[in-house]
Amino acid sequence: MKLVVIIPFYNEENYLAECINSFTIQTRRPDLLVLVDDSSTDNGAEIAKEFAATHSFIQYHRKQSDPGRIPGAKHIHAFYHGLEAVKDFDLIGKFDADVVLPPHYFEEAIKAFRNHPNLGMFSGHLYIRQQDRWVYEAVADKNHIRGPIKLYRKECFNAIDGLIPALGWDSIDTLLAEANGFDLQTDATLDVKHLRPTNKDYTNLDYFKRRGASYHLLGYDLTISLLSALKLAFKKKSLRILLALLQGYFKSRRNDQRLVNDTSAKAICRVRYRKMARKLNLLAGLR
Repeated sequence: MKLVVIIPFYNEENYLAECINSFTIQTRRPDLLVLVDDSSTDNGAEIAKEFAATHSFIQYHRKQSDPGRIPGAKHIHAFYHGLEAVKDFDLIGKFDADVVLPPHYFEEAIKAFRNHPNLGMFSGHLYIRQQDRWVYEAVADKNHIRGPIKLYRKECFNAIDGLIPALGWDSIDTLLAEANGFDLQTDATLDVKHLRPTNKDYTNLDYFKRRGASYHLLGYDLTISLLSALKLAFKKKSLRILLALLQGYFKSRRNDQRLVNDTSAKAICRVRYRKMARKLNLLAGLR
């Protein structure tokens, strides 16, 4: 299986070398690793160029874009810039520049895809450092394939029409994959170090307004949007966050713009409702 991984990065000099090095020492290295510099202003470019110069399977590309770290769209546009350099693949990965993989990560991933012909997406689990130990990054269900370590079978990637350049893309891809009949798998034995915790940079109210807007943009109906907003606000223990999420959602709804067509939106909602029903049945069974 031809394995290609694309790593978009912007000002990642503190993490990039350790991240890329973990790819070079894999028991089964990618056939191609594409490093996309999204107009960094630090020394990240020099780090990436050095790895590309000393490893034949690594390529460096620079994309001209507006500076700054913007959730969702900017990152995916950089991914697609790297994808232009890819001729073909059986498995395609979108990985972040702040992860460190265990040495057997891709060996196990390829084994999983070979053993399960209907497997569309795969990942390990992310761990963050707390004081002197690494702990599971509990920002999502352990069955959820996290944005920093996405690996897709080609047929699945094509079936979901790739990645949507918007906040929330890393949930919509899994929903569309399931809606198209693909299985998803996470491997709890593959501990991936996440050097920068998720959303560390995105904690202001403008971020949550954009996130609320993404509920509508990515096809959620009113019920799912409200439940998603309530769940996140409860987790953050903040009424202000709830109001920001709802403000963003209703503003997007008034503009009546979506990034998915009606068919995809309905499929996304069906999968979300099925997941909710399963959780309710599980909770009822625990009583």
